[in-house]
Amino acid sequence: MNDNTGPSSDRNAGADFRAMAVTAARLADAKKAEDIRIYDAGKRSPLTDFLLVATVDNPAQLEAVEEEISVTFKKDGFYAGHRDGVQSRHWRVLDYGGLIVHLFEKAARESFSFDSIYAGYPTVKWQARPARAGSAGKKARRPAAARKPAARKPAARKKAVKRSPRSGRK
Repeated sequence: MNDNTGPSSDRNAGADFRAMAVTAARLADAKKAEDIRIYDAGKRSPLTDFLLVATVDNPAQLEAVEEEISVTFKKDGFYAGHRDGVQSRHWRVLDYGGLIVHLFEKAARESFSFDSIYAGYPTVKWQARPARAGSAGKKARRPAAARKPAARKPAARKKAVKRSPRSGRK
């Protein structure tokens, strides 16, 4: 692990950055981010141990993925020492010291050729959408049959009311 001296490394001292990277990847995946990769930069970078890169479709999804990662890590006591791209609608960076998270829209990721920079770095495997506990061995549910509209009963006939003859008419 790197011996980072920035504010995020002080706050996140003792963190398992590999586990954090896998958690961040799963959180991004849960928010439908795509092409999620974790690069192991520990032996090659003086800045960080792991880099997570993910692609989002639009600014709203960018916000959602960033918020999901930030809120989850804050609950666990981990804080980003630096953020960048807060005003950008196409790219965000969260720096946790030993983990740097990059979130890009597809065009921005291609424009920066980000993955080609880290092409020689080893990647960390992570399981996308882990299976739910207790779901092993269960049969897949069949979709419900289409319901037919309820047959309508004919309206009940009202009884005829006998009117009294009108008086005074001739």
